[in-house]
Order: sequence, then structure tokens, then C-alpha cells
Amino acid sequence: MLSQRQLDILAHLSGFGRDLEESWDVPRGLSLMGIAEQIGVVRSALNPPLKSLQGEKLVFSRSAHVIGSPRRKKVFHVTEKGRMISVESEETKPIRGRAIGPIPDPIILHGREDLVAQLCQGFSDGGSFLVEGLPGIGKTSLSSSVCESLLKEGWTVRWATCNSDSDSSSLAAMWLGRRPPSSTDAIASRVDTKKTLLVLDEAQQVSSRHISSVKTLLEACSMTSCSVLVVTRAPNPFSGMSGFVLSRLEGLEPRLARPLLPEEMADEEALEICQAMDGHPLGIKLWSPEDELPGAGAVQEYVESTVIRRLSEGAIETLDELSLSPLPLSVEEILSPGGANELDESAILRWSGIEVEPHHLVRNVRNASLSKEEATEIHSRIARMWSSRQGTRARRMESHHRIESMVGVDSEWIAANITAIASEDSSAAAVVLEQAILQIPDEELVEMAADLALERGEAGIAARHIDSLSEGPTKDLRSARLARIEGEWKRAEEIESSAITKLTPEIRARAEIASLVRKYDDRLPGRVTEELAAEIKSGADSVDISKLQTEDSKLASLALDLLRHSIALEVGDLESASITRASLEERMGPDDPRIQSLDIRARLSAGTEGNALLEALEAAKSHIESSEDPLDRIRTLHLSLEASSDPPDWLIGMHSSFDLTSLRPDLASHRRAISHWWYWRGVIYAEDRLSSWKEAIARLRASECGKAARKLTEMLVKEL
Repeated sequence: MLSQRQLDILAHLSGFGRDLEESWDVPRGLSLMGIAEQIGVVRSALNPPLKSLQGEKLVFSRSAHVIGSPRRKKVFHVTEKGRMISVESEETKPIRGRAIGPIPDPIILHGREDLVAQLCQGFSDGGSFLVEGLPGIGKTSLSSSVCESLLKEGWTVRWATCNSDSDSSSLAAMWLGRRPPSSTDAIASRVDTKKTLLVLDEAQQVSSRHISSVKTLLEACSMTSCSVLVVTRAPNPFSGMSGFVLSRLEGLEPRLARPLLPEEMADEEALEICQAMDGHPLGIKLWSPEDELPGAGAVQEYVESTVIRRLSEGAIETLDELSLSPLPLSVEEILSPGGANELDESAILRWSGIEVEPHHLVRNVRNASLSKEEATEIHSRIARMWSSRQGTRARRMESHHRIESMVGVDSEWIAANITAIASEDSSAAAVVLEQAILQIPDEELVEMAADLALERGEAGIAARHIDSLSEGPTKDLRSARLARIEGEWKRAEEIESSAITKLTPEIRARAEIASLVRKYDDRLPGRVTEELAAEIKSGADSVDISKLQTEDSKLASLALDLLRHSIALEVGDLESASITRASLEERMGPDDPRIQSLDIRARLSAGTEGNALLEALEAAKSHIESSEDPLDRIRTLHLSLEASSDPPDWLIGMHSSFDLTSLRPDLASHRRAISHWWYWRGVIYAEDRLSSWKEAIARLRASECGKAARKLTEMLVKEL
């Protein structure tokens, strides 16, 4: 008769398909360490049961390449006979719930059954919990077991795991999947359903730059009909967070920790080990038979004096690189990957897909043992490695290591690289800038940090940076932007008008044009009022570009004429629109894609119906499909929707599938286009209108379109 551990092994291996039996690359779960992690025991506890299973022809082993590992390893497969026994012995319940996000694979949890039941009952009663504890104490394992229990009861579980670059938007992306909203109100509206659990794991990883906004999001979600589970290393980083019950996870009682060790080990010896490790699950799994047992309460000292000290030089080098990295790495990214296999076999690594990092207990102990000089040398060496690699991720990693080492980094280097990082991940760029300002308190970096906060709609953070800037017109222009985000439109206009008069001719013209474009954009779809049209036209005529350099003068004139053309179409002044278009074609050339875009806009703005409208929409469809400019595509989509009282299926489909990540959040025109995408989503899909319009309102405010945000708010109130 098979033991429970043997049945657990068979059940785990049966979860993998037969096609992997001859595959070159296999998942980590088929390796010895992968099985141990899923079964929840030390690796040595698998040797006797696996040997017995192989002897009975229920399991066989071979050598294969484990995905993420630098070399081939022994892996195990279940035989057909083993699969049959597993099916016969397993009492299964269909999982009716839905799991979303990077939720870990369920593992067999030892000694926490009562706590799992208590938490599940608490969530069923509508509560939210914050679980905190020491690193390696089993918080993530506990949480995944809670999720597994709730999934079997038909719950929806939305899981997010934090890293140092996580902000509320990236967490929502894990919780909600494709195209999540980013504003707190919109996210909370989207998750506001019963029998839904939001999990935030590794909360202590959130940077101080984003901790406030994440806390606000968690509190808002806890006030909805869903439940929230926050998992964090002690001490809890969210001081004074309301709406959560605190649950502190302690070590296991020795008798409850006993199943983590080999079954054939004498109980007296096993209990002695568990007691020496204070029931700390990771400490027990790190223990090796040749190790001396630590004194009570000395798990961290044991890690430093025994676990790390027995590693080879190559493994230490790999451990140092992983420990000082701001983000988990794939093995291919590691500068010194040679020790990865040894670290893995020593139970030091934790994996998420192909990315790896040390268990936080080991990382914290190792980092604390490094001198400042040693850490600086390692950071400098790793920075040089990342500098030779291409891509935004490489620049983000290089920035971290350069700043920490203070070798080859200054405000000029940061300024030259931060835009590339921000174009792909503004959250990471914000973290890098805050990190840099602490080391290099340069005004240029503070200006960039203020601008990024304004682009992200983070009024409080923007205000902090703006307040520290030197007095002058550029500070005033940022203060005006901040006032608009905060809804103080009159004050914003006064500050901006005063600041513009103090600028150099070149900067003044650029600021005046940007102000006019913003006024034009600050409205919902529909015809521009005659009053606003006259104000913008008068403003465009008054911009002085005579003192600009030739090239700058051409660009400014082009921007003003494009604005004039839009206004002329809006008010039905076809003569002015035709004259302006001819002037634009003369300067841009007849083959410029922007000329075709102007013509499409003119046809859609003509208010045509019947066949004329159908032809205009077909021309718009062809233009959208051929255009390589994402801003042009989304604007044409929105113009087509505005022209259609009953949008065709192809238009709705194109709008829904538009890739918002193709737009740049660091450009005002792109931010406003994204705001309108959310507006139109709410128009098209009534069931998502509340969440979509809340997101549109937040994005309009962040884009300094206060009037449009106010108008949409009024529309939303009427809807409710």
C-alpha cells in the first residue's frame, strides 16, 4: 500500500502531460527540487518514496533540460500504471472558480490547516486580511492554499505579486488581465463583485515611491463587495491601513512541522530539528544532515554561518548578483550564472516561471553581510554588464546598479536614459528617478521627476518636487499644470499666462501652442462651441513665431495650421479648411500620410449620411489598417465612432482591439487619446460604463482636461 507522500508525488506528476516524456525542455515541476516545492517537503524527504515508486514501475526518471536551469537535470515522469493509481486514489472536486494573475501552483501545506479554514471563513463573511510574518515563514504558501480552497467553492481569485517597480496600475494589470484601468475608482468598480478575492503578495517589495497609491487602492477595494488579502513581510509597510484584520504568521509547532522532514527519520531527531529552527519552514528546508543545529531563535545566524558559508565561490558570486538585483532575473540574464544550479539544489532559490531570485530570508542575510565597498564593487561590475545589452529592461537594470555604485553616473546620464525607460514603464522610471535624486540632488532630475508625476496624474508627488524647484517661469508652468490636475482651472490660467510672458521667444511660442492645443482637446466628442473656436483661432493668430530659428518656425507654423484646419472643419468653415489644407499639402507634400488623414477627417466631419457616410467609413477603415502611426489610427477610430450613430461591427472590433501600449504616456496628445478610448469604451459597452468612464475621468484630469472631466462626471451622475 502506498504512503500518503507517495500518493502526493503521483498526483503531482500526473498533472503533467505524456508529451513531456520525450521532450528536450521540461518544466521545473518535474525536477527533484520542483517536486519538493510542490509537495512541501525538504528534498531529501523524496529520495525513499521516489526510489520505491521507481521500483514498483510507477515512476521513471531520465535526464533533461529543465526550463530556466543552466544545465540538464534528473527529471521524473509517472507511468500509465502510476496515473491509474493516482486517479483511483484521488477524491477530486471540480474547480468551479476562476484564477487570474500569476498565482503560484497549489502546494501541499503542512500545519496551517486551521488557519486556512479561519481565513476562508473570514473572506466568506466579507472581511479583508493582512498576513505578515518573517521571510520564509510560509506566507505565500498559506495564501495559495487559501486561494485553492476558495476556488473549489466557486470563487474568483485575482492574484498580483509585487516587485520594486509595481504601482497600482501594474497590480491592476495582474488582477484584471488585458487593458485594465489605472485609476483607483475604476479598478475598484471593476472588482466590485461578491465571491471575489484580490491577493497582493510580497507587498513589502513596493517602492516607497508607490506605497501611498497602492495603499489607497487596497483600502478602496476592501470597501467593495470583494475581499482583499495582503501578504507582506514584517513590518507591515502600510501604516494605519483601515479595513483589514491583521494576522501574524508564526513558526510551526514542532509536531506540525514534522511532515516536512523525511518519513524514515526518527521522530525525536526530526522534532529536535524543527524546534531548533523555531518551526521556520524555509529554515527546516535549508537544513542539511551534516549541519550543526542552531540555538533557538537563531535561524538568521544559521543561514549566514552555515547555509551561505558552505556554498562554493561560484555560487556566492551568483547569489550576490541575484541579491543585489532590483528585479528577479532569468538565468540567461545573470552575469555569473555558474552557481545557479548549486543555489537551486541548496533550496536557496525561488522561481516564478523562468525568473529567479533568492528566498528573501537568504537575500536579506547576505546583503546585510556585505560591506559597503563589496556591494559597490558588485554593483559596478553588474552595471558594466548591463551597459553592453540593448533594450529598455537593460537600461532600467543598468540605472539601478550605476546609481547604487555611483560609478559612471550623473544627472546627464540619467536624463539621457530615463525617457527610454519611461516610454515603456513609467512606474519603473519613477522609481529610478527617486533613487537618483537621493544620490544626486540635481534640479534637472527633480524637474524630470515632477514632469513624470504630472504625466501620471500624481498631484501630491508632483507638488513635492515642484516646491523644491528654484523660482522662475518653468516652475510656474509646472505649477499651472498641477493646478489644472487639481481642478483649479482659473488659477492655472493665471499662473500660466504670467509665466509665458517671462519665457524666451522659442519656449514662449512652444508653450502658447501647447496651451491652444490643450484648450482644443479639453472637451468630449462633439462640435466645438463657436466661442471656443473663436478663442483658439484668435490665439493661433497671436502667436509670434518671427523670432524662432528657421526649422523651429516651420514646425510651429505647421502646428498652428493643423489646429486652424481642425477648427475650420469643426465650425463648418469649408473655405478656410480648404485654404489651410492646400497650404499644408504644399509644405508637407501630397504623399505625406498626414494629408490623407486630413482628408479622412474632412469626410467624417461633413455630417454626411447614407452612402456618403458608408463610403467615408470605408475610407477611414482602409486608412486605419494602413497607417503606421498609432496616434493617427486611434484618432481616426474616434472620429469614425463620432460620425456613426450605429457603429459597424468592424469599427467596434478595431476599437476594442486597439493596442493602448502602442501610445506613449509621456506625450500629452497620446495621454488624451487614451482618455478618449476609455470614454468610447463606456459608450460602446454599457455594462462596463461605470468603470470605463471613471477611468476616462481620471485620465482626463491627469491630461489637464478639467472641463472634459467635469462634463463626463455630470454624464456619469445622470447614468447612475
